Amino acid sequence: MNTNPSTPAIEVTDLTVAYREKPVLWDVDFIAPKGVLLAIVGPNGAGKSTLIKTILGLIKPAAGQVLVFGERYKSYSRMIGYVPQRGTVDWDFPTNVLDVVLMGRYGHLGWIKRPGKEERKLAMECLEKVGMTDFIHRQISQLSGGQQQRVFIARAFIQDAPVYLMDEPFAGIDATTEKSIITLLRELKAKGKTVICVHHDLETLKEYFDWVMLLNVRSVALGKVDDVLNHENLRRAYGGRAAFLAGADKDKKK
Repeated sequence: MNTNPSTPAIEVTDLTVAYREKPVLWDVDFIAPKGVLLAIVGPNGAGKSTLIKTILGLIKPAAGQVLVFGERYKSYSRMIGYVPQRGTVDWDFPTNVLDVVLMGRYGHLGWIKRPGKEERKLAMECLEKVGMTDFIHRQISQLSGGQQQRVFIARAFIQDAPVYLMDEPFAGIDATTEKSIITLLRELKAKGKTVICVHHDLETLKEYFDWVMLLNVRSVALGKVDDVLNHENLRRAYGGRAAFLAGADKDKKK
């Protein structure tokens, strides 16, 4: 990993992604500094999940480049912990909570070596962080939506990666679970980790995150939340729907 403090955790340059020749992301530039808690927000169909998957190498871009700590990501498969959207996961897959979390160590062990006592200890510590130690033998299909999300957060934690990408980690969960998850994400940031989340709730942006990217196929704005979250940027990202957003235009109200 590049230890130069000026090297971004993630750097995306001139990124274009198209489905059946229709651009989903167009000429996007995106930089995530080290040690930030960053939200990617925008309207439905803006390309938020596509950006996450392209950074991970799950989607091949039509053009552009993705660097993780200054290097192409394919060389650093252990550099990113990933929490996918719950709706994209096959929850009927026959496995229990403990085994799901242990899967997060395969990048360190390789696919041949089996997890041992040390890995199981780490898994239990991560499950304790998310309040799921009482469910280690429960099949994942038998968990509530919030419990499933906690398990995938624990699986990301056990990877001990310098960067975490999370696709809608707060979707479909109760307020208590949401608060506990954001507390855990702040702990990661305090350890110098970079956490990037696809997020949909503009009202909690300032409370939860310190950096934000506004995205609508193209990059609209990127930077510290207080600098980016204003009426003009929201109008460019959301169109006329931005007018009702509370607190978005504080400067004009003064």
